[in-house]
Amino acid sequence: MESEFGSRRVSGSVGGVGGRGGEAEPAVNTAGRALPPGVPDPELVPRAKRRTFTAEYKARILAEADRCTEPGQIGELLRREGLYSSHLDKWRKARQRGALAELGQPRGRKPADSRDAQIATLERKLECSERELVKARKVIEVQGKLSALLEDVLGTDSAKDGARERPGR
Repeated sequence: MESEFGSRRVSGSVGGVGGRGGEAEPAVNTAGRALPPGVPDPELVPRAKRRTFTAEYKARILAEADRCTEPGQIGELLRREGLYSSHLDKWRKARQRGALAELGQPRGRKPADSRDAQIATLERKLECSERELVKARKVIEVQGKLSALLEDVLGTDSAKDGARERPGR
């Protein structure tokens, strides 16, 4: 990219390698300044990942917090472990509810039961079968009406005569 200040190439990618003809371009941060190779852009923040804690870890931290008797010991424990007081609050409430076994359960949606998929499949088949049954009943009804109409048009005597003529068939 050429700017009005010179013919210096500016790459939008961090790391600075790319461009045409295999030539290396200097990495440029979001402010437009060149960075040394291998240095990440300090203005770009990596995406944070949610921390997860095992049930054993939660139980151990709760036990340590319960043993703290001096003022400031819980704060020291939290700073050492990189935790917040809200973690202890939530874990203590869960322990009081008797949910110590659930402390290690992952958050989010529960996995789907395979029976649910089977029930949905069977319900779709049932709906399809019911539609086919309605169609079959309509066909039978139409056939009955057609038979009655033919008897009226041909007459009952000629229908019986036709039946007598064909017994050898």
